[in-house]
Amino acid sequence: MEKRDEAKEYVLKVVKERNIKFIKLWFTDILGFLKSFTITAEELPGALERGVAFDGSSIEGFVRIEESDMIAMPDPSTFCVLPWRPKDYGVARMFCDILNSDGTPFEGDPRYVLRRNLKKAAEKGFTYYVGPELEYFYFKNSESTEFLDFGGYFDATPLDMAIDLRRQTVLLLNEMGINVEVSHHEVAYSQHEIDIKYADALTMADNVMTHKMVVKQVALMNGVYATFMPKPVYGINGSGMHVHQSLFKDGKNAFYDPNGYYGLSKIGLGFVAGLLKYAPEITAVTCQWVNSYKRLIPGYEAPAYICWGRRNRSALVRVPAVSEGMGNATRAEYRAPDPACNPYLAFSVMLAAGLKGIEENLEPPEPVEVDVYELTEEERKRLGIETLPGSLGEAITVMEKSELVRECLGDHVFESFIRNKKKEWDVYRAQVTEFEVKRYLPLL
Repeated sequence: MEKRDEAKEYVLKVVKERNIKFIKLWFTDILGFLKSFTITAEELPGALERGVAFDGSSIEGFVRIEESDMIAMPDPSTFCVLPWRPKDYGVARMFCDILNSDGTPFEGDPRYVLRRNLKKAAEKGFTYYVGPELEYFYFKNSESTEFLDFGGYFDATPLDMAIDLRRQTVLLLNEMGINVEVSHHEVAYSQHEIDIKYADALTMADNVMTHKMVVKQVALMNGVYATFMPKPVYGINGSGMHVHQSLFKDGKNAFYDPNGYYGLSKIGLGFVAGLLKYAPEITAVTCQWVNSYKRLIPGYEAPAYICWGRRNRSALVRVPAVSEGMGNATRAEYRAPDPACNPYLAFSVMLAAGLKGIEENLEPPEPVEVDVYELTEEERKRLGIETLPGSLGEAITVMEKSELVRECLGDHVFESFIRNKKKEWDVYRAQVTEFEVKRYLPLL
């Protein structure tokens, strides 16, 4: 409570000193769409004390109309001035925790889901750190996939407008207190990546939502469009969100053992094994859209096969090598998620899978250091390499039977999420595509 009081005092002080007039209150629905409403500086003291009431019945996955009264409670530790808004009568934002009308945490709030899972880790002495790599595309507008540039991996051309867009984005993120490790051009035309420096999972989930907002805002200010759609263009790489993960205990990386396999401790190996075992069950959350599965096909560096390794970029889980004396950098990179997922829920299910692996004393299978895409089906079968679900429909079917995911998300989010995804899948299945018309109409 003392930390919250200090944070509240800081917020009120900054708002007064910097003449902040408007404060945006942010939260997400279960699908990860950012929701926002704005209060004035005059209303801020009351909002910090009591929260702000709103109607939750129209928010996806929240409540029915007869249970609509909800409270958005600002988290003052997330206060940040929006640097692209005017300095006079400035605008700031805070993320909110969603409460029921009686002040108890709302079980359908994705931020609460992550908090609850982080508490489970904390009870075992662990702090969960993540570092995501977000890929995305720039297009000339939102109505087409006309490329902004024709660069490739790590390319840098002097007249490349996208380089300046990335530079503007990184500067704004830094102004907002979000540290960027690296930014660069990705493999596909007009595809880019900005990686945020690792942080605890709750901070990072907030940062991912801010990252996506800033990328899109900068594109808009420059008259172009940015998208985190997993596979916007056929025949080229899709966009992933590889997530580097580690558990810390007593200030040290619990994944690290200099004498362990790939430098991993028993805890690290158990976490990797959990990710591999439960990968099919969590895929509907880490890859939650029909379009996500257009990315998760063999080729194009997509992690369609359930295996692990060190140098193998076709593997689902990769253990990056670390320099001598850098044991705290030991981590497991889970490569299935895409940047269109809800980060609060995605981090939750990845953590749950890893912790379950530790709890069950699992050991990962033999690592695979060959290009899995080049193996025959018989060779993959002999190595015991299975595949992730091939469609949203398959992923929903697997998730629906998962005790781990239900426990992780809670009944409310679990059932609301599956209900929404089934509707999306049913609508998609009913479509007659241009591909079908061109292929079958002349023949059948």
